[in-house]
Amino acid sequence: MELQDTPEPAAFRAEARAWLGEHAPAFSGRVKHRLHFESAESASAYEEAERASLEAAKDWQATLRAGGWAAISWPEAFGGRGGTPGQEAVFAEECERFDVSVGPLMIGLKMVGPTLMRHGTRAQCAEHLPPLLNGERVWCQLYSEPCAGSDLAALRTRAVLDETTGDWIVTGQKVWTSSARVADWAILLARTNVDVPKHQGITYFLVDMRTPGIEVRPLRQMNGSYHFNEVFLDEVRVPAGNVVGEVDAGWKVVHTTLAAERAMIGGGGGERARALVELARACDRIDDPVIRQRIAEVYTLDEILRFLGLRMRAAITRGTPPGPEGSIMKLLVARRAHLAGEAALAIEGARGLLVGEDTPGGGAGQQQLLSAQGLRIGGGTDFIQLNAIAERILGLPRQRHPDKDVPFRMTTAQRDGS
Repeated sequence: MELQDTPEPAAFRAEARAWLGEHAPAFSGRVKHRLHFESAESASAYEEAERASLEAAKDWQATLRAGGWAAISWPEAFGGRGGTPGQEAVFAEECERFDVSVGPLMIGLKMVGPTLMRHGTRAQCAEHLPPLLNGERVWCQLYSEPCAGSDLAALRTRAVLDETTGDWIVTGQKVWTSSARVADWAILLARTNVDVPKHQGITYFLVDMRTPGIEVRPLRQMNGSYHFNEVFLDEVRVPAGNVVGEVDAGWKVVHTTLAAERAMIGGGGGERARALVELARACDRIDDPVIRQRIAEVYTLDEILRFLGLRMRAAITRGTPPGPEGSIMKLLVARRAHLAGEAALAIEGARGLLVGEDTPGGGAGQQQLLSAQGLRIGGGTDFIQLNAIAERILGLPRQRHPDKDVPFRMTTAQRDGS
């Protein structure tokens, strides 16, 4: 595999670097890439930091749009640059050099946009894609539920058609929703048919988060942040025009979104082991052989992820969309975060118990370790990724699901003991 740019990507990289050098410094560091890694004294303090990061992301996205760098690989017909996924990957690499990001807008740009372009109507694309590109609309995803985490198809949130108005009436509860308090719109999965097997009775909706009947409650995590939320829907009216794809066929649509999500999480720019090297020097542990070994383990994962990213970039440059290999990267990103957090605390030793200004490295290692569990759950758990790798890459027999062909109404009754 060629690790150096060929002439065409090299020219694109030079153009991107020159533009970023002129425009990015004013935005450098303003967007918090991993809000859920940061502690907060209260929900209001976290919300204030979240909104500040969001406003910076909106400003940066508007700057990208004005400069012709927004949604590089989107077709021109949808407002994009009409470039290649490979060019988009190159631009993302250059953005890392300048510490700029559209962080809080990623769900919309990387997940909602591609899904609408593939499955949405012309009216849906016309309504939602321009605000996305302009940085004017924030999205969240209403997927997971208390009883439907890893088994997303077991969701119980119901959508019932109002025959009089044509609206869908949605009632249920969602959980682990990132950025729900600042989101303008949401992609929602709800059950519209209980008399068919669980994968066949789900519909994909677009929901305005300001609709009456929606209540958002923040969830405090063990790292002190409020990144996740639970969302309650009480007879929320959703217009029929907000259905993406066909009624009862939302599972087909959600595959597009989930594949994009895993590619986004797994292919995100990354930290490097050099931060651990700097911490080891600061703590006078750089010559400790055990510490060196732990840093080497993280560095090895960094390099594996870098090469996997190059491989994915080469594939998408050839026109191959992200596939199950995204599960490998997503799995390793979560593992890397856990190992890096553990290594940081091992380097700090007893000082790893400190908080505040006296904490080595500003407490980044502690926050990373406490937050790593979220990475192993969000976007599909480790076990979900392992199943995808086994079945779709290695070709192993699919896991048997006894309830796969059973009407959802019957499986619900069995779980409830009725």
